[in-house]
This record gives sequence, structure tokens and C-alpha cells, in this order.
Amino acid sequence: MINSLVLVLNQGYQPLNLCRVRRAIVLVYCGKAEVLENSRGELHSVSQVFQIPSVIRLVYMVRPPHHRRKLTKLEAFNRDQYTCQYCGGKTKELTLDHVIPRRRDGEHTWENVVSACIPCNRRKGGRTPEEAGMKLIRQPRPPRSNGFYIPYGYLHNHGEWQKYLFQ
Repeated sequence: MINSLVLVLNQGYQPLNLCRVRRAIVLVYCGKAEVLENSRGELHSVSQVFQIPSVIRLVYMVRPPHHRRKLTKLEAFNRDQYTCQYCGGKTKELTLDHVIPRRRDGEHTWENVVSACIPCNRRKGGRTPEEAGMKLIRQPRPPRSNGFYIPYGYLHNHGEWQKYLFQ
């Protein structure tokens, strides 16, 4: 229970990060945070009883960190909404395509990677879209990020976080 995750909110109720229960209790005990959601019960020490928080809010404003999202297949497919960027077809069977092929010194970056269905990726081959006579629906760019990202699966276990994350 002490290693469970707690959602940490800024003074203005914007999500900042996730921390462990132990860290959350220390923040509350030192007066740096307040408990907003207590859905897990209590933690007993020799002389005190602490609420086990699920959501805490800092009592002061913190500048949120700005992290650039890591380029993975799943992130690229999510950015492109599981749509082939050449034909516009929506499918779950996608591949990553480098707009400027890697063999021509194309980099593996957000600005050079798009989602493509298998037939379009084969048709394009190791050429640029112009050489292959294909046009991109949307130019690739890094996804917008609010600086806070929750790994897949945590939202299902923590329903009390919903009202603070999707406002």
C-alpha cells in the first residue's frame, strides 16, 4: 500500500506528476500539500494516523516540467490517429514510414516518421513521396504535450483521478 501511486496536482489543480504514497504523506505532513481524495484508508504509526491519499494538491505553484514525448510506434500511430498518411485509410495494421528514407540520411525523428498502411509503404519503398508520386495528408510534427503523461492502464485502477485529469 505504501508503494501505491498518488496523483499530484499543482495549486491550480493541473496534474503535475505521480508519486508514491510515502512521498505524498511526507508532503502533507510538512504542510506542502493537502489531501483531496482519500479512497484507500489509513496508515497507522506509533503516535499518529495518516490518511492514505489518492490525490493531493500542492499549496504553492510549481512550474510544470516540459518533457518531449519519446518516439515509439504506438505514439506515432496515436499522433496520426491510426490513419495511413498517404491514402487516408484507417486500420490497425500500420507500419512506420520514414518520409526521407534512412538510407538517404533521413533521421528517425517526429518530423520524418509517419504511419503508413502496408500497401502504401511497399509502394513508396525507399523513395521520397515526390519520387513515388504520393502525397502526405498531413506533414509530420511532434505531438502536442501538456507535460503530463499517465502510462496506459493506470486510469482503470484509479477512477478517482478522472475528474482531475479531463477538465
